[in-house]
Amino acid sequence: MRFHFKTHYDQDIRLFPDWWNFSLYAALLVVLIVLPMVIDSFYLGEVTNVLIWAVAGLGLMLLTGQTGQVSLGHSAFMALGCYTCVNLMETGMPFLLAFVLAGIITGIIGAVIAIPALKLHGVYLTIATLALAILADDIIVILDHWTGGVNGYFAPEIWIFGIEVNRWINPAAWYYLALGTALVVTLLYRNLLRSPLGRAFAAVRDSEISAQAMGVDVARTKTIAFGLSCAFAGLGGALMGLFAGAFNNETFNFLIAIQLLMMIIIGGLGFIHGAFLGAIVIAFLPQLLSISTDFLGSSSIPGLETGVFGMILIAFILFEPMGLYGRWLKIRTWLELFPFARRDMFRRQKTYLKTERLR
Repeated sequence: MRFHFKTHYDQDIRLFPDWWNFSLYAALLVVLIVLPMVIDSFYLGEVTNVLIWAVAGLGLMLLTGQTGQVSLGHSAFMALGCYTCVNLMETGMPFLLAFVLAGIITGIIGAVIAIPALKLHGVYLTIATLALAILADDIIVILDHWTGGVNGYFAPEIWIFGIEVNRWINPAAWYYLALGTALVVTLLYRNLLRSPLGRAFAAVRDSEISAQAMGVDVARTKTIAFGLSCAFAGLGGALMGLFAGAFNNETFNFLIAIQLLMMIIIGGLGFIHGAFLGAIVIAFLPQLLSISTDFLGSSSIPGLETGVFGMILIAFILFEPMGLYGRWLKIRTWLELFPFARRDMFRRQKTYLKTERLR
């Protein structure tokens, strides 16, 4: 068992608590860098898909897990990021610049939309964002000059410093692109949580009334959170569309937003690790179900994937609301404190104050 003896307030906001944690993440990074050399192209593509889902999941995690605002409309912002990136590339702009600008533009538009939307609370905000996701499908069809309508777009060629990033010709390049994006977004996310703005996010999540009493500008904080969340989702959407090779209005339907919400709940709401663990479940479970049905010799069952996802989500909500990463924290704490660990250490507590239960 390791003890952290803190002698300064700055130790609470370190990027890594100690050298042991730093060494673990450094070792993980080394494994990720050499991964294309030890697995075949199929599984490398699946890992790339996990990283893309994780980038989009971090966007929703920032809004829902850190600020407490539930959104079912992030598929619309993923589509916005994807189409913006492609349209900028068609003007002759280099991919990296178009990619970054797509995220920034998506974040700005998301913040503008958030100004009226975030006046709503709870289930009303959820319904409003769901309506936005459904409306995005029709908007994509109407703006066919920029989106290709129902015919969609074929992903343009991607070149980075003279290297072609092609899923079929050079899958390792696509993997490193997704890995680099995931690392940058994760570092931005982690440093944001260490800042005063990140503490304001947590205050708004726990109690808007208490946060306001402490001098937090709740409306401004929620708007910034929504904008940053949409920016990350836009980057994830751009990667998802370009990685698929072709996309149209059905690629980013509202089911993607529901999968994103399921992903962060299963992985662990409020934890950076939870976005990655949830992405692993979302990306690999369909493959596992396909392999299982082939092994049993049965044909594909309509609705099997949706049903299994639903049962897993219900099981986590009932038996492990903290998700996969929360379960790991409980196991680790039990091992560190054995035989002194007690079940009441993780007793569920009320989330809202009495004054906020009806909001």
